[in-house]
Amino acid sequence: MKKVTIKKVKSRSGNTLPLMLLAAPGLLYMLINNYIPIFGIFIAFKEINYAKGIFKSDWVGLKNFEFLFRTNDAFIMTRNTLLYNLVFIVLGTCCSIFIAVLMSELADKFSSKIFQAGLILPNLISMVVVSYIVYAFLNADTGFINLSIREPLGLKEISWYSEPKYWPYILTFVQLWKTSGYNSIIYIAFIAGIDKNIYESARIDGAGKIKQISKITLPLLKPVIIIMFLLAIGRIFNSDFGLFYQVPMNSGALYSTTQTIDTYVYRALMQLNDVGMSSAAGLYQSVVGFLLVLGANAVVRKVDPENALF
Repeated sequence: MKKVTIKKVKSRSGNTLPLMLLAAPGLLYMLINNYIPIFGIFIAFKEINYAKGIFKSDWVGLKNFEFLFRTNDAFIMTRNTLLYNLVFIVLGTCCSIFIAVLMSELADKFSSKIFQAGLILPNLISMVVVSYIVYAFLNADTGFINLSIREPLGLKEISWYSEPKYWPYILTFVQLWKTSGYNSIIYIAFIAGIDKNIYESARIDGAGKIKQISKITLPLLKPVIIIMFLLAIGRIFNSDFGLFYQVPMNSGALYSTTQTIDTYVYRALMQLNDVGMSSAAGLYQSVVGFLLVLGANAVVRKVDPENALF
């Protein structure tokens, strides 16, 4: 009996070894990029003095966190960060699912591959390039919208980079255009794994495409949607720096609608060059995000225990 047990253990380790080797690069990257930097949390509670060194610098308690809350822009940047992310989560999820459902209906594999490549392409474009693409459309003098659309219609040109009221819509559109196709890959993969016999049975019973999507596809996507939602909630206090800083071209006139926690910290640190404040801001965002994930998961576990993340 002992020999059989040893053989089973050996065979099991032999089966998992290739999988561990396959996962090793990702695990190593996560260790170096995500876990080792956790050791630097204490910097958020110190006033870094390079002459003394990081470890011998003076402890200042919560002083580094004050600059996030004592500024007049504290409410604006917090409001913008939260509301933009909520819109991105809701609309982004809807758009990604919509794209995934459409892609799953393509029978021609060649056309499907072409469309998938086209959907992923925006995510691969640098935000710097995206900012100049947006500028080509919105430039007040030579932009496509003013010059080729509004002017022929006899409409007055708009100085887009001086009008804050338009930017919530512009930034939302750019974000959805850039990320929806890439995020839809997860839903496409899950839909591809649904047993086709279920759809065949529904078709025999007289269910059309809309009925199949609403009664089969969407309910079966529920676990994936919940997991993606919980993961997104964890980053609700973080923002895409390129989207909010580079796309509006760092225009001061737009700060009321483009200022987020990340852009504020960057602008403040460019002037103060305080590493402790930067670490405090990052720690604040991480802790709040972690607590939000715990809270959202607790709600999901209470309502639908089977689909809770943990």
